[in-house]
Amino acid sequence: MKPLEQKIRVMLADDHPTILWGLSRLIEAERTRMELVCTAGSCEEVVTNAARTIPDVILLDLDLGGTCSIDIFPSLLANSASRILIFTGMRDQATLDQAILSGARGMLHKDASAEQVLKAIEKIHLGELWVDHETLGRVFGKMTNPARSTSLDAEAQKQATLTARERKIIHTLVEEGGTLNKTLAQRLFISEHTLRNHLTSIYQKLGVANRLELYVYAIKHRLAQLHAPGGAHDARPYGWAHMHEALGGSALEHNQSH
Repeated sequence: MKPLEQKIRVMLADDHPTILWGLSRLIEAERTRMELVCTAGSCEEVVTNAARTIPDVILLDLDLGGTCSIDIFPSLLANSASRILIFTGMRDQATLDQAILSGARGMLHKDASAEQVLKAIEKIHLGELWVDHETLGRVFGKMTNPARSTSLDAEAQKQATLTARERKIIHTLVEEGGTLNKTLAQRLFISEHTLRNHLTSIYQKLGVANRLELYVYAIKHRLAQLHAPGGAHDARPYGWAHMHEALGGSALEHNQSH
């Protein structure tokens, strides 16, 4: 995570020149804390310019010239530095949910205020989420109750490949919730680089894509439960309130505009 005093490097992607112009003026007016590194009007330009500039936050329209930009998420997220914030006029809920499931860290509709846009960019840059509670509830539902359930034996085999250190990281991640990697690494007495390596290994072993999916997987499969003396499990409930707190509380901002 970059120090807060550094400017947030923002990329804007929209196929409407007027909207792109307005967003550019908005970011440029915040030059003390944000820097506009590039703009794009098509999926091809987004991929090319993002690879060249490695922005911190990509404010991205879901429909770029008739092409759904979800298809380019893997390319945009491959550098492990950029975060996607969707800025869209689309109202199709299934597509919006798929964008979050595919790696977007936040969602704004195009009727959002300038203040909301700037605040969302800051939150996303800090590693938090900007998703309204209704959408988040649906996304969690899809992640915890997939249409095709995976066999318990297969899951047990995947979990058996985890090392003791990896299990400790999972437990600490759930306990700390939405904390930054730096803080999480300090709790574990390891470097951020080492933590990232461990997380990459855990993601591959369990078949998850990011910390949010790992959190849900750990709760669903009880990987984070504590074992008290005598084999008793820590029976603390992981209800909605606990999940909200663990994911960072204020990170789950509700878009008041709709």
